[in-house]
Amino acid sequence: MKSEIHPNYQEVVFLDVQTNHKFIIRSTVQSRETIDIDNKTYPLFKCDVTSKSHPFYTGAQTRIVETGRVEKFRARFSNIKGINKNK
Repeated sequence: MKSEIHPNYQEVVFLDVQTNHKFIIRSTVQSRETIDIDNKTYPLFKCDVTSKSHPFYTGAQTRIVETGRVEKFRARFSNIKGINKNK
């Protein structure tokens, strides 16, 4: 590898500003802010959305979508005769 052409690959703390969840991962992201965790200083990167706050990963989005699908299905097939409604 050539020297001094690659970005600095280091441990960085990513902070979810909605849930205050922090996780440490190696990254090349540059940040002016720092944070101390366990007597060690890390660069801090603030994220608006992570897997801890995104509706898809928390399950909030899927419940809304599934409810809409069930209602559409019932509305579409409620007029068909011969379907046993007790099942």
